[in-house]
Amino acid sequence: ECTLGQLDRVSDEDGHVLGGPMRYLKTGLKDIGLAPLGKLLAVVFMLLCIGASFGGGNAFQVGQSLEAIRADVPILQEYPYIYGIVMAIAVGVVIVGGIKSIGAVASKIVPFMCLAYVVAAVYILIVNAAAIPDAVAQIVTQAFSPQAAYGGFLGVLVIGIQRAVFSNEAGVGSAAIAHSAAKTDEPVSEGIVALLEPFIDTVVVCTITALVVVVTGAYSAPETAAAVADSQGAKVTLFAFVNGGHDWFRYILYFAVVLFAYSTCISWSYYGERCWVE
Repeated sequence: ECTLGQLDRVSDEDGHVLGGPMRYLKTGLKDIGLAPLGKLLAVVFMLLCIGASFGGGNAFQVGQSLEAIRADVPILQEYPYIYGIVMAIAVGVVIVGGIKSIGAVASKIVPFMCLAYVVAAVYILIVNAAAIPDAVAQIVTQAFSPQAAYGGFLGVLVIGIQRAVFSNEAGVGSAAIAHSAAKTDEPVSEGIVALLEPFIDTVVVCTITALVVVVTGAYSAPETAAAVADSQGAKVTLFAFVNGGHDWFRYILYFAVVLFAYSTCISWSYYGERCWVE
């Protein structure tokens, strides 16, 4: 999808790049004689992407990060809207600068955020190294247990797809909008570069997170039952970081969660704007 985004991108009079599914669906299907279908799918994607930029791309991220930090920030307990206002202003300042500004900010905060999070999580795994084999076995056996297969297969499948979408956006189409703006003359190489994103996000970061949650018992602790029921993953991870590491690890997680939400809001605001322009 990111290679196609590069191949079918265009630039407007001001030099702003426009690419992504809304472009390659329309032009690609037209080339094989399916122009009406291409236009229909492009419009559907644009509408869904604009909607997602408000909901899952911004509101959900702000809500999740707020729930993770508000317990330790007294003013947010009484006035949670302050966090939303600050986040909106901070995101607005960056997106007004366009894709170059977005890229400059993301390139600085994302690697640092990811490194701090992974180092803390790896420390917890080292401390609980003896429990890792059992954690892996538990993850695998429960994933393929009869209860998972017959009792809640569809529900688990839906939850898994939701988590995958929020984790790396692979197959959603949104990532192609950003990659289409990359300065390169090799569309295929850009697609290969894009493969690193789901690998780092899901294979590395999410696997480490899952192991931390299991080895610390956060997934089944009575204290996290409400958070698990409400799909508040940040709260469950917070419990795992504090109980598996040190109390001050909570601030590493706060830092990572807020920056993750911030970078995601910036990206999805750009995606929505590009679809609106198209």
